[in-house]
Amino acid sequence: MAWNSYNLDRVAQRLVLDYRDKDVLNESHKMRVTVAYGLERFWGEHLRLINKPKTRIAGEYWRDTWNAFVKLMKKAGINVPNEDVSRGKTADIEKMVTQLWDKDQFPIEHQRIALTVLTQLCDSLVWWTQRYKKPSKDTDES
Repeated sequence: MAWNSYNLDRVAQRLVLDYRDKDVLNESHKMRVTVAYGLERFWGEHLRLINKPKTRIAGEYWRDTWNAFVKLMKKAGINVPNEDVSRGKTADIEKMVTQLWDKDQFPIEHQRIALTVLTQLCDSLVWWTQRYKKPSKDTDES
């Protein structure tokens, strides 16, 4: 078996650079913590944030991270559920979460691999955040 990184670190770097000027990079640390609670909680966090004016961009960062993760997994041959729930219907959300939980729809082996990859993606996001985050205005950088 040959090693393939699937450019995970580059994906993380690109996400951080895309959101660097939007003042939401601290979300990277929250993502890393949330992944420990499972795929469905990580996926669902964007729903909580995206519909509120103050946290909309943070929600977009979570959503875009999830979508990038799904693309990475697809390259690895694992299809992670990713239903469109933009209409906000409860039935659509329940269907998506069921797909993430149901071992017949998303085999447990794939769930475990996906969690591992998402953890690594989040670790990379945190690393790049620490490199690219702009200093806060109230911090003296001497």
